[in-house]
Amino acid sequence: MTMEEEIKAGFNNSGFHIEDEEAVLQKCHTFCVNYNLKPSDIVSSWEVYYLNRLLDESTVKDSEMDGFLLYLQNELKEEIIKEEPGLHIYSSNDVDMILNDEDKDANEEVPSTPTHETKNPYSEPYDLTPQTNGRTFTSSKPSKHVTPFGQRTHKLAVKFSMNDMPNTENGRKEGDHENHEDDIIRKVQPGRRCSLISHGSSPEIGCRFMYDRIDDRFNALERRIQKHAIALSSSGLYEEPVDPTVSSQKSIFTVGMICGDGDGHLNEKSTLLQSSVEHSGGQRVRLELQNLRQYSIFPGQIVGIEGHNPSGHCLVASKIVDYTPLSHTDDVNLHPTKKQALDEEIHLHDISSEQAELSMIIASGPFTTTDNMFFEPLNELLAYANRKMPQLLILLGPFVDSEHPEVKKGTIDKSFDEIFQFEILRRLQDCTEFMGSQARVILVPSTRDANHDAVFPQPAFDIHPPDLKHQITSLTNPGIFEANQVKIGCCSADILKHLSGEEISRHPKDGAPIDRMANLASHILGQRSFYPLYPPADGIPLDFSIAPEALQISLNLDILILPSDMRFFAKAVAIGGGEGEAKCLCVNPGRLAKGVGGGTFIELKYYGNPDTSSVSILGI
Repeated sequence: MTMEEEIKAGFNNSGFHIEDEEAVLQKCHTFCVNYNLKPSDIVSSWEVYYLNRLLDESTVKDSEMDGFLLYLQNELKEEIIKEEPGLHIYSSNDVDMILNDEDKDANEEVPSTPTHETKNPYSEPYDLTPQTNGRTFTSSKPSKHVTPFGQRTHKLAVKFSMNDMPNTENGRKEGDHENHEDDIIRKVQPGRRCSLISHGSSPEIGCRFMYDRIDDRFNALERRIQKHAIALSSSGLYEEPVDPTVSSQKSIFTVGMICGDGDGHLNEKSTLLQSSVEHSGGQRVRLELQNLRQYSIFPGQIVGIEGHNPSGHCLVASKIVDYTPLSHTDDVNLHPTKKQALDEEIHLHDISSEQAELSMIIASGPFTTTDNMFFEPLNELLAYANRKMPQLLILLGPFVDSEHPEVKKGTIDKSFDEIFQFEILRRLQDCTEFMGSQARVILVPSTRDANHDAVFPQPAFDIHPPDLKHQITSLTNPGIFEANQVKIGCCSADILKHLSGEEISRHPKDGAPIDRMANLASHILGQRSFYPLYPPADGIPLDFSIAPEALQISLNLDILILPSDMRFFAKAVAIGGGEGEAKCLCVNPGRLAKGVGGGTFIELKYYGNPDTSSVSILGI
């Protein structure tokens, strides 16, 4: 098989149609040769490019090849920079800056990473005003390209909105100038404090990890298969699952886990189904997908299969059930005594749980740019929160990013805990004191946090802010909590990006266009798991020995927060896979800091259900 044929087969297996086939394949072949890429690398890179550009059709067009080439070049440059951090690759952007004499301005006005001869940034007083920690950076010659954070333009611009946000007493139109009298009025007339109940507390702070055994992994996967089998059979829609490895001429129904027959990416020819120990002794059988008009599968996915196995060696599927019904009466994974204690706390503080509305701001790290450790994006976010006065401020890690260049090089003269305490917690304490007792802050750690345990699922931060323990709360990663009866789930692992690289799908060419991001989010809801992918992606320290139940989504969520490197979005996704099912508002706030520039965050007002709620995604 020639390289062009391999590229074509890869696109077809990933559900893409090639337009102007000869020209596209020839260019992709050239990319492979020039950049030493495999055909599978080209297809994987196109999937990410396709998702980030939000292309409407799953068609590979010749008109997109120039943009795709630029994307490949940028990816190659980033890999080289990672391998040699001190190396600078000059581009046309640098030439423009030199010709416009902008490099001189940048050197004079943009703070560089401090050395032992410069002033320590951590000794500067903290200021909550929206002037980036007392420093204002301007340039008489703003760059046409991505600029350092202090020189950015279009601050707080709305990138995306869903159900335009109404004008509330806490809100203000973008572009309004600050008014000290307005601040005084808001302080005199604070908003109502929201209730807060945490569902689940595992893994515990200080838990022992790195004791993961093969038995732990097998038992956790086996419990997932059994739980899905029970849910499907008890729904009354399907028969009792049977052994799929036994030859049978009649149609059968079985439940199992999708897996591959090797270490490479999943494809139609390598797809296997692993059934439970109860039904097949944990054996695997080859799964034939040719008769299916539409499917979307990935390794680790638990599915129900209708089909037949005439030979005993291959299960020919006629239908795939890729979601699991969840009864509204299912109990939440929370110890009764802990839930009772939280309910008593709410009662003692006279907080009503009958409120139907909830306002929040959601942001995900990194919270500082890669050229310094000043945490300017976090400053700007907190200043915005002070003006808007949300009931909840939800921040997901990484807070002290282990991937930050200064952290990786070890040139910081403070411990990671000191950076977290001073740069994060102290700012949050000042922010909550300014907003008043009605404000609540939720912190969710990340496996990239240099000051925390690198394990997934991950315990909460061990924080005890003085006099603010009822306002600043840390949850596990992943975690579920309830505020004003709005059930919210959040996970800082980039499951969307990981699923997009492993999923294979087929969609009818004459059908409606598929919303890829909504489809990826529906996998998490349908599988009732914050991380249904198995084996996990590189860099995810998945440990089944500490709290495998923490990965489960044990109730119908109203909001699901999934921060990702992929493009930001907010979508109402059906939970049960059908139009008449309940919906969940799935959001990706993006990253608050991207390189040396600013990223995005979300302002959300929930009104009873996702269809009537309003979401705005803003650039910081």
